[in-house]
Amino acid sequence: MDTATLESPRQAVRPNSQRYATCIEASKRVRWDIDRDVIRGRRFDFGKKFLPDALSKVTELAFLKPAEMRFLSQIQGRTYTNIFGLVERYIGAKTLEISRDYWFGDQVALEALVRFTDEELKHQEMFRRLEKMTAEGMPAGYAFRPQPNDVARAVLSKSTWAVLGLTLDIELFTQAHYRSSIEPDADLSELWKDVFLFHWKEESQHAVMDELEWRREDARLTGAERDRGVDELIELVGAIDGILRMQSASDADYFLLRAGRSFAPVEESAIRDLLLKAYRWQYIVSGVHEPRFAEVLKALVTPAQMERIGKALAPILAHAA
Repeated sequence: MDTATLESPRQAVRPNSQRYATCIEASKRVRWDIDRDVIRGRRFDFGKKFLPDALSKVTELAFLKPAEMRFLSQIQGRTYTNIFGLVERYIGAKTLEISRDYWFGDQVALEALVRFTDEELKHQEMFRRLEKMTAEGMPAGYAFRPQPNDVARAVLSKSTWAVLGLTLDIELFTQAHYRSSIEPDADLSELWKDVFLFHWKEESQHAVMDELEWRREDARLTGAERDRGVDELIELVGAIDGILRMQSASDADYFLLRAGRSFAPVEESAIRDLLLKAYRWQYIVSGVHEPRFAEVLKALVTPAQMERIGKALAPILAHAA
């Protein structure tokens, strides 16, 4: 039989096989276990902050007492576990879908994507467990409003180009979060520091594959298809911002209910604004500001499309600054 008949139409991806192979090697090297490496039998110390100040931004509210800043950081940490459980729901599903292109082609790329999916499932489990652990030590009344499956279905209804663009932003901002967590801070939970560390170790490899797959998808699109993808990426960022608006309002209500004292109307407004600002920074802007994201995006879109994206992001970027 002519071996050419066995070749997949996707074989043009083979020049990238070495990059996928490198991701596999890194995956094997940094592979970690939730119990053995991250949790290690520990419980959360509620006398410490859960998120570093660079992410929580709680120090910007000078009228808060230290214990109140700590509690507001812990609320944000609890929402962090739920937000990541949400986004990794759709990321795992999308990675499985993309892997189909390699079933009868580049087996190195297939293995890398299967490992990617397995790690995302592990991350979901870790964040589910962290949510339960935070719930044990926090007063009643907290609620996470978005429904992960509904959000995943909505995201996956968009084009692969748009979904991969959003995913690269997400994978890259985990690196910014890790850098924020390594600053010396005796008041930051050691368990949370480990969460940032081990999550980053695997997500840094996922970002490599996100970029490879985004570029591969881009190469097969027509100009019109790419233009629709740009619109859908803008829509997805807007939808994420809508989720952040909803959850920041819920978290503000919870903080005001459980803070133990009343605040002046202007202070309540500042608390609400701070939470939205922090969440926009954590889940959108910190990724957009990563040089690698801007580099890839600019390589894929026209100047006019880049301007369209910039105009859509401008209010969010300005608020989170």
